[in-house]
Amino acid sequence: MEQKYNTSVLETELARLQDYCKREGELVVYNKGEQLEREGERACWFAFVESGCFKYLTHGISDGKEHITWFSFEGEFVADYPSALSGSLSQATIEAMMPSRVWRVSGENLKCFFTQDTDTLEMRAVIGEHMLRQFKARYQDFHRATPRERYELLMRRCPGIVNELPLNAIASFLNVTPKTISMLRRQITFDK
Repeated sequence: MEQKYNTSVLETELARLQDYCKREGELVVYNKGEQLEREGERACWFAFVESGCFKYLTHGISDGKEHITWFSFEGEFVADYPSALSGSLSQATIEAMMPSRVWRVSGENLKCFFTQDTDTLEMRAVIGEHMLRQFKARYQDFHRATPRERYELLMRRCPGIVNELPLNAIASFLNVTPKTISMLRRQITFDK
């Protein structure tokens, strides 16, 4: 579960970053299945999602099977953030799950923006810390939460996700089988 910290500072910095994307970026439409980044290729982009949804995919080491590790929804940012800033290889494929509109800037331009002054440098730190907290919470949830608890946490974070994403995508994200998700939905429905 995402932990809140100094939300007013974070919200201010995220709003500034959103404004930057809209002011300096280009509006790009991605159709379902089109990729913002491809795993193993140079990461280039940072974007604000105006509408739509993206999934982050990585592939199993031995079986090559796709695993969904993250989502970015409307009103959020989408990027392989560290890789886009450094211009290194993307650690994930980032793919539109439906027609999606984003305000996109290059990682190189974003990096230059962050080096303008101490305010933008502090913004970079606040955003980096926020992302680290999100990923740490997700990692901890895999160790401390049951599949049902992880499902419920996801439903609280993204209440409409069941209407937007296929069962197998949610199952992959939670690292369970689609059958487990079906069983959890039945349990939750009949527990009420």
